[in-house]
Amino acid sequence: MKRNDLSRCLAAFDQNSTIVAVVELSLGSWLVRGLVPGLKRQPLKKLSAGAEGLLALLERWRREALEAGHAVGRVAVAFEAGRDGFWLARWLRARGIEAYVIHASSTAVSREHRRAKTDRIDTQMLMRAFLGWLRGEAEHCRMVAIPTLAQEDAKRPNREHESLVGERTRLVNRMKATLTRLGICGFAIKLRKAAQGLAALRTPEGEPLPPNTLAELCRDLERLALIRVQIKAIEQARLQRLEAGPAQATHPMILMLAKVLGLGVETADMLVHEVLARPLRDHRAVARYAGLTGSPDESGSKRREQGLAKAGNARVRRGMLQLAWRWLMFQKGSALTQWYRSRTADGRSGIRKTMIVALARKLLIALWRYVTTGELPQGVVLKAA
Repeated sequence: MKRNDLSRCLAAFDQNSTIVAVVELSLGSWLVRGLVPGLKRQPLKKLSAGAEGLLALLERWRREALEAGHAVGRVAVAFEAGRDGFWLARWLRARGIEAYVIHASSTAVSREHRRAKTDRIDTQMLMRAFLGWLRGEAEHCRMVAIPTLAQEDAKRPNREHESLVGERTRLVNRMKATLTRLGICGFAIKLRKAAQGLAALRTPEGEPLPPNTLAELCRDLERLALIRVQIKAIEQARLQRLEAGPAQATHPMILMLAKVLGLGVETADMLVHEVLARPLRDHRAVARYAGLTGSPDESGSKRREQGLAKAGNARVRRGMLQLAWRWLMFQKGSALTQWYRSRTADGRSGIRKTMIVALARKLLIALWRYVTTGELPQGVVLKAA
């Protein structure tokens, strides 16, 4: 058995002393299906959305099992990962209940084109998968590692930064499109003093900007300035945290990565909190989590590759593909860059884009080994102290 394997349960399962429950979560109500020792039926109860009601229901089932002559020593609850996040699992675990979060895409579903799908059917499917997982049988479903509140909170600055950068790009593109629609090209709208030059702009007909368009652009520039201030505040707060506590939590990993030439603090922060700090069992799990593995389609004599699985963390995948291109510029003497150059030397059409994905996968695994074992990738140049 490999470490950190969430594809099966390692604890012995005694159905006569265990209450098993699965929950279908929605915004207004929760549907709970249970397997209670001593009861011939599988109880199904619809509750108002709320953890207290779920806990009361589990305690009621415990009393019913005791009345039927079965002492309950274990209560196991599972639900699919989704909008509600992990707070319910942490809340239940704090009250002595085993709580698990099922990876939503790991359970088998019917392949019929138009299959019946209701919350009742979903709970039946989840119960079958959860029971197989509790028995230690492989491939019934996989569980998601439940992060602590601090681990979830550590991801917020980088994700907010990514969102703000995307919003900044959308604003700039929209303002450029507005000026282009009026026939004005070449105006540097991204400059901090751009608002002062709007009044002097003229269309090809010699007319000034229409009043409504000018007011819209001024509001957009004000919004752009606010976004820039927020982005800078996030970056400065991150640097202050690293300087104040370089040995705290995941800060050593971030600082190790930031020493690599061509890899900045922003990318290092994203990689550490999204993938490298997770307790993944081996290098294959690291690549799979990032969605950088292939998806072969084989049946009989048919053999074809469908491309990237894209089943993992999209942020890590995008970041690694961008980092792979930067790696070729800043780490020209590294073994990974030499490997890429040798594979693309023949200049075949499309080979560079194909091999950059393979480079991104190898690079992610190499960085994972670097922060976990201290093994620096061969030929890598570090920044000057």
